[in-house]
Amino acid sequence: MKYNVIHRGDDISIQLMHRFHELIRQYGLIHEEASPDIVLSIGGDGTLLNAFHQYKDQLDHIAFTGIHTGRLGFFADWKPDEVELLAQLMGESANQNDLRAVKYPLVEIQITTPQGIETELALNEFTLKGVDATLVAQLHINDELLETFRGDGICISTPSGSTAYNKSLGGAIVHPSLDAIQIAEIASINNRVFRTLGSPILLPKHHHCDIYPRANQNILLSLDHLYMQRNDIISIRSLVAAGKKVKFARFRPFPFWSRVREAFIGYDMV
Repeated sequence: MKYNVIHRGDDISIQLMHRFHELIRQYGLIHEEASPDIVLSIGGDGTLLNAFHQYKDQLDHIAFTGIHTGRLGFFADWKPDEVELLAQLMGESANQNDLRAVKYPLVEIQITTPQGIETELALNEFTLKGVDATLVAQLHINDELLETFRGDGICISTPSGSTAYNKSLGGAIVHPSLDAIQIAEIASINNRVFRTLGSPILLPKHHHCDIYPRANQNILLSLDHLYMQRNDIISIRSLVAAGKKVKFARFRPFPFWSRVREAFIGYDMV
């Protein structure tokens, strides 16, 4: 089995990387950057997002796992003082050819411009915002007009990303076993001219949302942690990515709702 390590670049993460290399060597795993079977992220959730986008074209055979070295790591199952246990369980899994993983859905983004269609994937969320003015756009669900939006922006998240920016916008936390995307408004303006639903919307797979921004708007797009500014967008289609999911290696049980509790509530019970 081949593995690679992506780290945040701070001293703690670099030391953990070197320690992991030493520990995993005894199990015969091969360090391979180009096409690994497992990618270990050491840092925060941003580090894992970096790893995902680095290997997004190899999702069919790559599983991710993570050690969080910051204050909060929602994607990362492991703490720095558990690196020995992680190496042991990963090594045993490799030797037994028994890699267990969970699969989470992704959001696919199709950006139409005069030059054609660009397709992207996001693990957490996709957002669009106005740069020098409020965002004005029509939203269509399954090719039917839903609303005309005016406000700061729109966030479209995956279930695994529902605990990120979407949550701060009042969106629902969605279990990642559900193949769905969530649409949440960012500071919408409601008056006699512009009326929006005002509530987050969940779309199942095989449904899609088309966003038609006002022509020639300066728009800031984000795909997870990646940002780009555009003024040539005709439309943007968002949907559950068909046939593509991200895999997270599970070397021990860590239920989703336990993860939510640990991340946002803690274990101290009154």
